[in-house]
Amino acid sequence: MEVIRAKTAGFCFGVRRAVDTVYEQLGKKEQKKIYTYGPIIHNAEVVKDMEKKGVVVLQSEEELDALTEGIVIIRSHGIEKRIHEKLSKRNITVVDATCPFVKKIHRIVERESAQGKYIIIIGNPEHPEVKGIKGWAGKESAVIQNAADIEKLSVEKGKKICIVAQTTFNYNKFKDLVEIISEKSYDVSVLNTICNATKERQTEARSIAEAVDAMIVIGDKHSSNTQKLFEICNRACKDTYYIQTLDDLDLNQLGSVETVGITAGASTPNNIIEEVQNNVRIIF
Repeated sequence: MEVIRAKTAGFCFGVRRAVDTVYEQLGKKEQKKIYTYGPIIHNAEVVKDMEKKGVVVLQSEEELDALTEGIVIIRSHGIEKRIHEKLSKRNITVVDATCPFVKKIHRIVERESAQGKYIIIIGNPEHPEVKGIKGWAGKESAVIQNAADIEKLSVEKGKKICIVAQTTFNYNKFKDLVEIISEKSYDVSVLNTICNATKERQTEARSIAEAVDAMIVIGDKHSSNTQKLFEICNRACKDTYYIQTLDDLDLNQLGSVETVGITAGASTPNNIIEEVQNNVRIIF
């Protein structure tokens, strides 16, 4: 069996930076309690390892408000402006591990909103990154995930619109939605804020999936970018499997195939990817 592993599989820059930030704090001599506001990244295996080392994940704003001491690390997905301002007034050490590409979107929507523009964020409204972006975009903003959402838009006539995207959104879907919005005769400026690494990962995954008999996509079930990878691969290869670790993979399903492709989301550690790759190669 031939196994093709995507070169772009695994940690992206922003995820690696966030994970390294937590371990750097753990390695310091000062014994302050370390918290992350939400899981630092969307990968349960990584979060479990951090928790074993004493990191506590704050799951709500109420838990954050209850803190009186310690170090709070902001997750890679970022936070709302309101929470950022609240933390700046607290007597707590704050370490910001927000992905720089997400921070850039915060600055864009804050600036464009201050100039009177209506902000449209193309992404998943339930994703923490999108919630954070919207928190910097002001009241005149909306999150669009599909064409049906566009029909619900209620923008004042003559209002200028600025469109941005969740960093991990499907690039082709983003283009399609922008085209639909543009056809509404709005005065639109589009800023493609999808991370280049995301686009490259999606393009490579599609290319591999089109050339193999079976495709394995590795990543956490809550990872938005991994879900997008699975959707892309599943359209190109009918035998596509979405797993979080090797334990989720039924190797018997690969018994009759000659070529297998492997890719992984931006929050998937290299050791998990290698374990899957090595086991597939050894067994077949």
